[in-house]
Amino acid sequence: MNKKWVLPLILGMLFVLGSTVSAQDKTVITWWLEETPSAPCLVEVVTSTFVSETIEIQNELLPDNWWDVVRTSVNGGAGPDIVQSPGPSFAYEMAKAGLVLPLDGYVAELGWDEGMVEWALNLGIVDGQLYSLPSELETMLLYYNKTLFDANGWEVPATMDELVSLSQTIADAGYIPISAGNAEWRPANEWFVSAFLNAVAGPENVYAALTGEKSWADPEFVEAITILNQMQQNSWFSGGLDAYYTLTFDEFLTAFGTGEAAMNIEGSWRLEDLESVHFGPNGNEWGWAPVPSSSGEAIFPIGIGATYSINAFSEHPDEAAAVLTHLFSPETQGRISVECGLAPAPVRLSPDLLEGLDARNAAIYTAIGEASDAGNYGYLTWTFWPPRSDVYIYEEIELVWDNQITPEEYLAGLDEIFTEEFEAGDIPPIPAR
Repeated sequence: MNKKWVLPLILGMLFVLGSTVSAQDKTVITWWLEETPSAPCLVEVVTSTFVSETIEIQNELLPDNWWDVVRTSVNGGAGPDIVQSPGPSFAYEMAKAGLVLPLDGYVAELGWDEGMVEWALNLGIVDGQLYSLPSELETMLLYYNKTLFDANGWEVPATMDELVSLSQTIADAGYIPISAGNAEWRPANEWFVSAFLNAVAGPENVYAALTGEKSWADPEFVEAITILNQMQQNSWFSGGLDAYYTLTFDEFLTAFGTGEAAMNIEGSWRLEDLESVHFGPNGNEWGWAPVPSSSGEAIFPIGIGATYSINAFSEHPDEAAAVLTHLFSPETQGRISVECGLAPAPVRLSPDLLEGLDARNAAIYTAIGEASDAGNYGYLTWTFWPPRSDVYIYEEIELVWDNQITPEEYLAGLDEIFTEEFEAGDIPPIPAR
């Protein structure tokens, strides 16, 4: 057994799924979540503001292989009361396997339908029942080292052609165009597939394919993957595939923050540590822009990051639901954003709840919210693609980058798997445009 699994599994047995073991004889609700720079702050905000005479929250931060730990524990009939997953596709699989509980009874009773954006809440529906709540509204962005850009007189690209041209200029100047790597999280591959499908093919075409009206093998999608592949072949992602496959998050983000790399294409979740860890201490300044699109139009593909569910083996689901209600309240989400630098969940927040937030972060959240409300948005693969298609996207793209298959073959394979899942009804709800 991997030694990293031992502590969480032992804790799971000791907590006995929320048994009453505290000194105050409160019902203990266990909550495991991924260990990230902002996780201790998230836990502190939630636990310090949760007031209950009958419930106590006990959490455990899990290491790099956190999802393997959670999945293994829950599959074995143990694990925490509140189950975090990396996204709706992963929660979908747990719901299908009967490992998490339906939450429908709590929606109206606890007011979840009043505070949360409807389309985001609906993403947790599997076979007509709600099984998960979305932890944050996400998008893909182009971050850039503003200090390095200013020193070299580079303009922030708005179109895909400009991004390609600038990447060559940056490489010729001796810098890494884009900092990236997947050593710690192989699904990082799909960040770029998501960004390029939406930026090149456009949200309307992505929507048409998600709703069965187009094939993923159509030319506009081939063009998107071809451009992404060419950028990998040019060694513009961290200097080449050897580095891309071996660099940790800290390593490639340090290169970005110190000015060794000029840009980073990543999600809005990176706001949690971009300033505090990678830029501020190095004396450099960062900026952001939408991922450059073929048309030059600002496109914000949206989706959901982690989700929360209630363990099917929990002995105290009502108490776990009370903790989730507190976690997803506007007041808690506002504090999480301001104090921890995390993107808020898709709940309705008044402006006063975000006072004190970094202006760059606030501008991003405003842009995402406006795109969501206006229906002017794209789609992230880990939220809107069915589970088998999602895994195919981030695993098989490596065969394209390694020149084992062509972009056309990759997309034909995706279309085949997606069609099977679509016809079986195994696809998340797709918000109408």
